[in-house]
Amino acid sequence: MAPHLITPTSLAVPVGFAHGVLAEGVVYLGGQTAMDAEGRIVDGDIVDQFRRALQNVLATLAAAGGVPTDIVSLTIYLTDVSEYQRRGRDIGKVWKELVGDWYPAMAGVGVTQLWQPEALVEIQGIASLSTSAER
Repeated sequence: MAPHLITPTSLAVPVGFAHGVLAEGVVYLGGQTAMDAEGRIVDGDIVDQFRRALQNVLATLAAAGGVPTDIVSLTIYLTDVSEYQRRGRDIGKVWKELVGDWYPAMAGVGVTQLWQPEALVEIQGIASLSTSAER
């Protein structure tokens, strides 16, 4: 089966990238920032941006037919690691609200800047559509 691009209608139209790619039951989730449907970064702090970026990841996964527990790996890119750590409890609450008690393999990576200068966080991941059936 050839790879299939995933383009959720609730997200901004991608230009020069794909929101996701489905290939042989694996969904490669492109880096998502706190971009709204018009392509603008939402107002707010790192918690607000984390929420929107994670919602965008989950929207892409859902458009591919997946659910949060299908996520096997996430990388979170941060422009301010200290602020992310300081707000860890609040970010954890957002995670529990949107994903639940499932925690995939994860990494947090500090970066000096993201593609959109106002973005504070970007989330990229991999999901396996077969994982739900295996549990």
